[in-house]
Amino acid sequence: MTPKQRLLAAIQGKPIDRVPWSPFLAYWWESQPQERTIGGQLPYMESVGADPLLRGFRSPWKQNYKGVNIRYENHPTRRYEIWETPVGTLKFGYHLSSVGNTWFLVEHPVEDVEDLKIVQWIYEHLELEADGAADEEHRQTGERGLYVPLIGSEMKTCFQSLLEKWVGTENLVYFLMDEPEMVEECLATMRYASDKTAAFCRSSNAEAFLFWEDTSTTNINPSMFEQYIAPEISYWASELHKDGKLLLHHACGSLKALLPLMAQTGIDAIESISPPPTGNIDIADAFALLSENVALIGGIEPVFFQDCTEEQLVERVKYLLNVTKGRRYILANSDSCPPAVEEWKFRLVSELVKSR
Repeated sequence: MTPKQRLLAAIQGKPIDRVPWSPFLAYWWESQPQERTIGGQLPYMESVGADPLLRGFRSPWKQNYKGVNIRYENHPTRRYEIWETPVGTLKFGYHLSSVGNTWFLVEHPVEDVEDLKIVQWIYEHLELEADGAADEEHRQTGERGLYVPLIGSEMKTCFQSLLEKWVGTENLVYFLMDEPEMVEECLATMRYASDKTAAFCRSSNAEAFLFWEDTSTTNINPSMFEQYIAPEISYWASELHKDGKLLLHHACGSLKALLPLMAQTGIDAIESISPPPTGNIDIADAFALLSENVALIGGIEPVFFQDCTEEQLVERVKYLLNVTKGRRYILANSDSCPPAVEEWKFRLVSELVKSR
């Protein structure tokens, strides 16, 4: 089978010649020297013997925040992104971590419920238009891998965008208690824009789509997921399935209490599922909570992947291959790959899956 055939068949529950191995490079890739990354992730994954699952590089549309002036203020360890609109200004604050050399959002722009009106205005004036760049990259990938563009105006659900980007966990919980109508009105406006992206995806040549949801009971509970998140995912899944396309849900955190609800949305796969400490459930237990038509992608926890010995990695891979027999499964390191992971580990996993 070609890598693309193998990956699609594994998600769809069709016969495969072997379990696909699709490392998620993420932060690891960003930390590598230019001589390793200059050719791109596709040839690099091929060079280590993997099946390239190219996760969320682009979307089949472009967005224009009409009427919004976005400017930046940069400092050595702090930077600000300032969105100026006719109805008010919102300011994001980012801090540079010296440990991981990564910027983190530490100041959310929405400080009170009145600021939600600015967010709502932004989405009322958001313009979307088709962008053929994703289809071109999909064409160039061909059978060498599975190219998976993004869906959703924020590449995740509107509620998760409020939580992660605009408002923050603590304030959003307070808002839902104090002014639920204002939150829901803002979400409805955001959904109008987000739902439009499904039509662009249906017109795309790609076979599968992904959204960066980061689902976890670290910052949402099952009731929030059921009321505010599941309907949007279900709409995307329903629309994509009309054209035989697949929907992959990126979820890298504590999922145990959410898996039954996630399965009901119609998603085809959960990407980056992880055991502790990054997540809270192992692959075998996750499959026990899911219907047979939901695939899992992941299983090698990031911290373990960084610190494990060769013997430990062999044992973990053999365990995963055994407990996933007969289920829809793609072997992967879960979520972001730590920069300290050594390349020989990618090659070792490739050898193990090909020897089975």
